[in-house]
Amino acid sequence: MKYYTFGNNLPSGGGGDDRWSGVRFWLTALLIFWTLSTIGLGWLVNSFFILVGLVTFVPVIAFFGLQWWIKRSIVTSDCPVCDATFNASRSSQFQCPNCGEPLQEQQNKFVRLSPPGTIDIDVQVVD
Repeated sequence: MKYYTFGNNLPSGGGGDDRWSGVRFWLTALLIFWTLSTIGLGWLVNSFFILVGLVTFVPVIAFFGLQWWIKRSIVTSDCPVCDATFNASRSSQFQCPNCGEPLQEQQNKFVRLSPPGTIDIDVQVVD
């Protein structure tokens, strides 16, 4: 009774096919490359190399570009009311996560958003 598996379909011995399988692969690859370049499909081979280059370099460029953009568009400063340090986006209005005061970024610092005519006072209790 013969048992066949996926890797052992041919009877062994005397055939000699195993030693030529590597050479056959490279000859086939060379023939395909030569045929594509001969019939004017060199653009296909060039496109493959360009695609490999893009897949290699685009993630590196995107990583450094994202770091540059984050450093340029995020400000770290202290809240003028409660002195809590936090990050916020440039040129936007936001609330302090600690005290809830509405703030805005101006010249790399956080300033309070208060309507015109508002007078800030500090109250001191005298006993």
